[in-house]
Amino acid sequence: MRRRMESKDTKLDVLLVNPPSPDGEVFIRDICRVGRRSREKMVWPQTALAQLAAMLDDRYSVDVLDCVALEMNWADFRSYLEERRPRYMVTHATAPTLTNDMYGTFLARSLGVRTIAIGTHVTPLTRETMEAFPTLDYVIRGEPELTLRELVDTCEAGGDLATVQGLAFRQNGEIVINEDRPLIPDLDSLPLPRHDLLPLDKYRIPMIKGPYAFVLVNRGCPARCRFCIQKVMWKHTVRTRSVDHIIAEIKLLGSLGVHNIHFEADLFTYDRDLVIALAKRILDEGLKIRWTCNSRVDMVDPELLGWMKKSGCWMISWGIESGSQAVLRRARKGITIEKIERALHWSKEAGIGNWGYFIIGLPGETEETIEETIRLAKRLPLDIALFHIAVPYPGTDFYDEAVANGWLRMRRWEDFDMDEHTVLEYPHLSAEQLEKAARRAMREWAMRPGPILTYLKGLNSLRTLKSFFSIGWQQLRWMQG
Repeated sequence: MRRRMESKDTKLDVLLVNPPSPDGEVFIRDICRVGRRSREKMVWPQTALAQLAAMLDDRYSVDVLDCVALEMNWADFRSYLEERRPRYMVTHATAPTLTNDMYGTFLARSLGVRTIAIGTHVTPLTRETMEAFPTLDYVIRGEPELTLRELVDTCEAGGDLATVQGLAFRQNGEIVINEDRPLIPDLDSLPLPRHDLLPLDKYRIPMIKGPYAFVLVNRGCPARCRFCIQKVMWKHTVRTRSVDHIIAEIKLLGSLGVHNIHFEADLFTYDRDLVIALAKRILDEGLKIRWTCNSRVDMVDPELLGWMKKSGCWMISWGIESGSQAVLRRARKGITIEKIERALHWSKEAGIGNWGYFIIGLPGETEETIEETIRLAKRLPLDIALFHIAVPYPGTDFYDEAVANGWLRMRRWEDFDMDEHTVLEYPHLSAEQLEKAARRAMREWAMRPGPILTYLKGLNSLRTLKSFFSIGWQQLRWMQG
């Protein structure tokens, strides 16, 4: 093993950064998701960057800089770079924040820092991104942990970068894209993330008081939804951490004062037996945590939900997408309206809240199917609902279909923002119609006694009061267009 590099004063070897957001807005970035504006003002923990830090910290001095959580602007970021002088910088890069994110590589390169980008935008559009932004030195394509460690080791040893799987780099004025790296077969082989490098007290989500963190459960999803970006990074093979490994991370977070957890997974309830085993271990070990997760409506049952509730689950996020069976079928979602209603009622009966995500504007959408979606949302026992505007992201089947049919009305990557714009222009539904429909859907769902009462019940501390006031104001502004 290489000796850990010595640093002088506060100098860094590797900086992992979630860059400042455009215009001071809150944007969500993660390596396996599309970037989006968070009109609900959620600030997500940068667990993926903490995981990358753990891959390096036995070799190099590392730090994680979450500019969104710390509310840092570009002047603050430049001051940090000048003070710490990292030699390598790894940055998120997402479609709606691309030009903004690449400004960070410009600042870093001006100080001699080698720049590296990761994520769901640069993976399918590697060459296009590197051609457009010459201050980007490297792109890590796909799962980043092993590639990043090998990249830095190879650079330090003066080795041949052409041997690093999953890497794109520049050589003699040309962009070289190496062969893909196979997925990590055993997620337990990854060290526990360096959560201690994150500003844990700065992360927030509706109805939580106190710090919270993400804990990875699995990667990969067997579903084939045409609009989903997850396959770009993790493909369809599901790889799951062991219960022992997950419990070890929960205990680590407990030692850092974190007892609110979101179990991060492409599909949390994919392995029913593992979820029940995890719930039993949480109870047996007396771990006092409150946790959330996501799920599919066809992968839960009353017994499973009962164990989840007993062990601290209080909210499930559901990808419902549409109230039209025809739209769901065309999207290859693989669920039915009947299963949606059944699962959410089971969850409510178990004492678990429901957070529903909807997409307005998927292929096959009409004015009537939009009405079906609004009617379904009102009928479901939802505590929170979000209506996004359909965006065909590069790397998805939806994107290919939109290009082939001439539906793409693209001006700039910043328009690929599911919470603000759409780049779709159907023959029968304009972009403006889709945007107005999403706002109307949110208004019609939210401005009713049930959602308002849920909102008021969440005001259980000064922290949540401030958070909910901000969220409510932003949502009202968005709904009014």
